[in-house]
Amino acid sequence: MLPLAVACRKLIGSQRLATACAAHTGVGPASLVLYDVSTLYFETDAGDGFRESGFSKERRLEPQITIGLLTDQAGFPLMVHAFEGNMAETKTMLPVIEAFMAAHQLPDVMVVADAGMICEANQKAIEAAGLSFVLGMRIPHVPYVVSRWRREHAGEQIPDGHVFTQAVAGRADESRRDQVIYYQYRHDRARRTLRGIDEQVAKAEKAVAGTIPVKRNRFVQVSGGTRSVNRELEAKGQGAGRD
Repeated sequence: MLPLAVACRKLIGSQRLATACAAHTGVGPASLVLYDVSTLYFETDAGDGFRESGFSKERRLEPQITIGLLTDQAGFPLMVHAFEGNMAETKTMLPVIEAFMAAHQLPDVMVVADAGMICEANQKAIEAAGLSFVLGMRIPHVPYVVSRWRREHAGEQIPDGHVFTQAVAGRADESRRDQVIYYQYRHDRARRTLRGIDEQVAKAEKAVAGTIPVKRNRFVQVSGGTRSVNRELEAKGQGAGRD
């Protein structure tokens, strides 16, 4: 009998099965394909290099494997891949996409993802693979186009839903292609962001004063055993959230 790790790879990575699933659903140009990640745990205490303890959505400590699943828009499975249980979810996306492209001889796909699946390394890997992409994420700083608007419209409020457009030129070494970035401003989103910052700062002030236990709080900074509120970070966060 094959070791479990090898058996899983051979079974789950079957391209013939993936091809049959794609043919059944009629996947072709302009098809919408969805990707998600989950984990499967095993009733054992010891890992074996493939079944390993890692981040568990069920908060379990047993060894597990990480599963990457591609489906059509109705949820029918198209391709399943198994990864080591301690592999980060963000690192599973590109291998599955590239395997799917190879199985169906696809010259390009459009990757549409949010911050949950995109880290800086993932974005660079997607660009290096030459794939098209649309990425949605929150940003921690005020973009130049927004700062310029503020200077040109001093005292005015950014209209709700206003979209700023910024073109970013690619690099000569092709590590980054030409990009277009869209920044959308929403009053309600800004209000929630600022309220969240105010609540965290209030807790940080109480923690520094010693009236509540020190817990994880990005506004609490410790230097030489002395606690203080990171006012610079507070100003930066509030600046990004205000119109």
